[in-house]
Amino acid sequence: LAKSIANASWRMFRQMLEYKCEWYGKKIIAVDPKNTSRICSKCGYNSGAKPLEIREWTCSKCQTKHDRDINAAVNILHKGSTKLNGQGLAMVTS
Repeated sequence: LAKSIANASWRMFRQMLEYKCEWYGKKIIAVDPKNTSRICSKCGYNSGAKPLEIREWTCSKCQTKHDRDINAAVNILHKGSTKLNGQGLAMVTS
């Protein structure tokens, strides 16, 4: 029952978000977050599963140090920008 309630809540949130985006002339892009914290946002290497207590990691291929959440956010941004096909998304990199 709790899972059904959570799913209904996310569905309602998504509907509200879509409505607001349409209202303000914005686009919403759904991105599958699968493996976004595993893949290096710099070189694309998938380092495999990590337990949740690991919050920072270093890519074994390019030696880039990542914060797990920031790396996932950058990967989600990359996935979203490729779905847009270059239609006006500014990409910010550090």
